[in-house]
Amino acid sequence: MRILALCTCGVLLAGLIVLSGPAPVQDDVKKVYSSKCAVCHGEDGKGQTAKGKKLKMKDIRSADIQKKTPQEWADAIFKGVGQDMDAYGKELGADMSKKLADYMRELSKK
Repeated sequence: MRILALCTCGVLLAGLIVLSGPAPVQDDVKKVYSSKCAVCHGEDGKGQTAKGKKLKMKDIRSADIQKKTPQEWADAIFKGVGQDMDAYGKELGADMSKKLADYMRELSKK
């Protein structure tokens, strides 16, 4: 009887660990975008925030911006763009820079 109770507790504990695991990657990307990018680009990517307007931010959904390659997007996030956009590579890393680039490109489809 004790073994059955221990096994049941073990299964329940394992289930709780799985259910309380890390958030899906997409949620992480959205959070990073909201905290780092939306200040200028806006949640919708239009660049119509106060800071975006001040910097004359282009709409990331525009054809001009969308024609850039995924690597150009990731590089812009990683290395920054001139004096208008900070480099986030050291803080976010290459992998998150690529995921952010993909997320931002998807904004044009919404």
